[in-house]
Amino acid sequence: MRQSWDEYFSTLSRHVASRATCDRLHVGCVLVRDKRILATGYNGSLPGADHCDDAGHLMMDGHCVATAHAETNAVANAARAGVSTVDSVAFVTHTPCWNCLKNLVAAGVTRIVFEIAYPNVETTHPPNLTEILEKAGVVLEKLSDVRIVD
Repeated sequence: MRQSWDEYFSTLSRHVASRATCDRLHVGCVLVRDKRILATGYNGSLPGADHCDDAGHLMMDGHCVATAHAETNAVANAARAGVSTVDSVAFVTHTPCWNCLKNLVAAGVTRIVFEIAYPNVETTHPPNLTEILEKAGVVLEKLSDVRIVD
């Protein structure tokens, strides 16, 4: 049976996550518009910096801050290539953190599809997240709740 487009791009986000260089969590993000890939990103060290997998983690408040998150890297990779992300969809392996959500919304992403709910999402997102995203015109969906076959 053929995958839906959402399943296809979500599968690709898992493959992108396999490049992650922080072993605390492997996250992948694929930015898509009109069924075409615009950019990808995974959580990893800044260019030229040591990888967490090799040098260890830089921990602050229980989080490794040595890496840039997958969503931020995808937006940055698009910007570096001169590719607009306006009206795009982000397929992410895990629920984006609040900072990544803000980056995606600011970059013009209108829909975010994730596969795995990140365990601490309640502590990283504001209680009125749904209202904030609605005002921005952004839909946040779990892949299992989406059934688009086209």
